[in-house]
Amino acid sequence: MKKTTLVVMAAGIGSRFGGGIKQLAPIGPNGEIIMDYSIYDALEAGFDKIVFIIRKDIEKDFREIIGNRMEKAADVSYVFQDLHDLPDGYPCPPDRKKPWGTGQAVLCCRGVVNTPFAVINADDYYGKEGFRKIHDFLVSQQPDDGKAHYCMAGFILGNTLSENGSVTRGICKVNAQNHLTSVVETHDIYKTENGAQVPDGKGGFTPVDVNSHVSMNMWGFTPDFLDTLKEGFPKFLDSLKEGDIKSEYLLPTIVDERIQSGKADVTVLETKDKWFGVTYQEDKEFVIQSIKALVKNGVYPEKLF
Repeated sequence: MKKTTLVVMAAGIGSRFGGGIKQLAPIGPNGEIIMDYSIYDALEAGFDKIVFIIRKDIEKDFREIIGNRMEKAADVSYVFQDLHDLPDGYPCPPDRKKPWGTGQAVLCCRGVVNTPFAVINADDYYGKEGFRKIHDFLVSQQPDDGKAHYCMAGFILGNTLSENGSVTRGICKVNAQNHLTSVVETHDIYKTENGAQVPDGKGGFTPVDVNSHVSMNMWGFTPDFLDTLKEGFPKFLDSLKEGDIKSEYLLPTIVDERIQSGKADVTVLETKDKWFGVTYQEDKEFVIQSIKALVKNGVYPEKLF
């Protein structure tokens, strides 16, 4: 069986995050945070190694709050995303405050990750099905047709909405072969009594199909994707207009470029699990009760690690 790695993007977490960052508040019966459940599900699905992408300034806190606990359960490594970690000859704009996005984050894994790997956000609860399906895809034999073969967990839009406000989702178009053809980043999606809607820009709303597949940044890649990220990063930096201190090097954009160039395909693996996240402070109680129900129904043990 092939070795596989879970890459957890956690560099966006604030310093002293255990003290009040809403996405990482305790939500389990023994103080577990959302990341605990994702890692538990990944290990159960068959992933062999965990790589955390963090910032150097939160390393001590991160290890205390989750890293040390995970190191007892799995092979764990750390890589560090840094605003100034740029290719030779590219200075960091003095006014830029944030790192360069999810593409740069995963690029930090080059040299550490050398197996097929999944990528997830640290602060999203994905459920078990996505981890199982991505792991099975990554260890399966793919066609030798000169293309790279990646995958993505395709969540159902209606399972990813908040009761407490709007969300942003990457709405996907999928062909008859279950291959991703495009991802459209869609903002201000509101849950309604009968479905979902987005503002139409004219003071009204347009319905959105709640059965659409959406990307929740849960990807499966082969190691060659890290070389793609390295090659593409200078091109991204060259494309920035003078004074642009906010644009980010993003995984969906990079994946789309690979698809459109014919160099890769992405299989959309449908999952019907319900996403949980603390997008709004009001979401926290719903997440706590949802996890409590999963524990009660035997989906998770009361104490994970």
